[in-house]
Amino acid sequence: MSKMSTSELRGYQQICGSNGAMMVIACDQRGAMRSLLTSDPELQSKISEKQLGTIKADITRYLASNASCVLVDPVCAVPQLVDDGVISRNTALLIGLDASGWDTSPEGYRLSRLVPNVNARHVRELGGTGGKIMVYLRSDHDEANRHNIAILRQCVEDFAKEDILLVVEYLTYQLEGESDEEYKAKFPELIKGGAKIALECGAKVLKLPYPGSPQACAEITRIAGDVPWAVLSAGVDHATFLKQVADAMSNGASGVIAGRSLWKDCISLDSALTKGKLETLAVPRLNEIQAVIRQYYRADKLNQGALAGQVHHG
Repeated sequence: MSKMSTSELRGYQQICGSNGAMMVIACDQRGAMRSLLTSDPELQSKISEKQLGTIKADITRYLASNASCVLVDPVCAVPQLVDDGVISRNTALLIGLDASGWDTSPEGYRLSRLVPNVNARHVRELGGTGGKIMVYLRSDHDEANRHNIAILRQCVEDFAKEDILLVVEYLTYQLEGESDEEYKAKFPELIKGGAKIALECGAKVLKLPYPGSPQACAEITRIAGDVPWAVLSAGVDHATFLKQVADAMSNGASGVIAGRSLWKDCISLDSALTKGKLETLAVPRLNEIQAVIRQYYRADKLNQGALAGQVHHG
């Protein structure tokens, strides 16, 4: 199991709240954010990076200022969030490395992509507390993962060399010809298998989808050992996500990285409308998530003694 260095641990402490649990606001999406703004592909293509950056700035002001950290992309959001004084000095900053979308292999497997010229050194130059990499994994098909594992190992090694925190996210996906029922039945095992792959590649903090049940959450905790993991929202409705957060937190998760479930029905190209909905809809949702975290988070899971035992120097 990979151990955090002192520098990585310091970064991890900063993306957590005062209670020691992660509460990260995710708004690193580009394609998904455009699709929420309009269903018309032609209109989506006309939404500029600057317009997305304005929305991400509003999400940072209204949500991340009430959380421990914000996760953004290096295309639309930084360095503006820092240079324009949008992000609070007390809010940690994670910067996503993954490009929007994916390529497809001749066999139909998803091939993850990175934003060009963004590495650990550049994340540090942009003021990042750490980085985040997302890869697609199908743990039941070794040949599906070779390209993505290579990308993951490259990023893990790069961030270790620069001694800066890296959060590893993985998603799974339905194969062509695979029925909804088949995929749903496999999903818990695919998430468990993805955790094993990410850990074998050296992940020190995990971000993953809700694995399907409280029992599956407990299994992820067992597999991860001392490596903290956060559950992501995947755009489910707020009530569903609250239940998932309770399941995850009561079975060993170390926090939450939430995006679309908080703000998906709040954003628009009208900044005034976005701000109003973030304040009246998204902030109360965030407060409810934080209440669940407070109810279930076991501070002894990653208390100072445990952390000191997992730190290595060098």
